[in-house]
Amino acid sequence: MNDLERLKRLAGITGHANESILPDNISHTGTEKAKLQRKHNIKPGTPEWFKLWFARPYLTGEKPIDN
Repeated sequence: MNDLERLKRLAGITGHANESILPDNISHTGTEKAKLQRKHNIKPGTPEWFKLWFARPYLTGEKPIDN
């Protein structure tokens, strides 16, 4: 694999759905996050809300909710 192909794969722009590291159905992910938001009483616009909705645990290892 050459460097350009490797960079495209790592960036997630290969165009092959089977190589994606994202969940198959993003509505399930959104539903789960909304449930966590209600459970932990997280208000939109707070730092906790941004962490919940914009954390990328599969990329950075960051946990969206501190337990």
